[in-house]
Amino acid sequence: MVERKTTKAPAKTVTKKPAVKKAPIKKAVEETVVKKPRAKKTYASPKEEANAKKQPWVGVLDTHVNPDNPGNGFFELDWNEYFIVQLKQAGYFGESEEAIIDQWFKELCRNIGAEEGVDMSRRGNGYINVQQIAGGKSEIS
Repeated sequence: MVERKTTKAPAKTVTKKPAVKKAPIKKAVEETVVKKPRAKKTYASPKEEANAKKQPWVGVLDTHVNPDNPGNGFFELDWNEYFIVQLKQAGYFGESEEAIIDQWFKELCRNIGAEEGVDMSRRGNGYINVQQIAGGKSEIS
């Protein structure tokens, strides 16, 4: 029998260069374009933003307090048409927007007083006066 000698050849270390993927030129250009985040729309006022989004909005523009009798005064309110629709859907009614707002505001004040334990049936602390002013607004005092 013939004896064969086998020797193992030392393993060769082969380093391969990473394959370079060639992207089409159009795709490479698209990848390098930096997309700018969309600028958030800015509005002149919260009312304008609510109108743009068709959402109800009401706000207090000013508060007037009688300096001689701080228990009397009035709030100057502003609202949008969507708030009037919301109030009508909730059961408020009136001949004008101002009458609807007046009804809502009176109920709101009564509810706040009641939550604080104020007997709202014995409120003789003044009256509500509605005066029409320029710009289709009303002054309620």
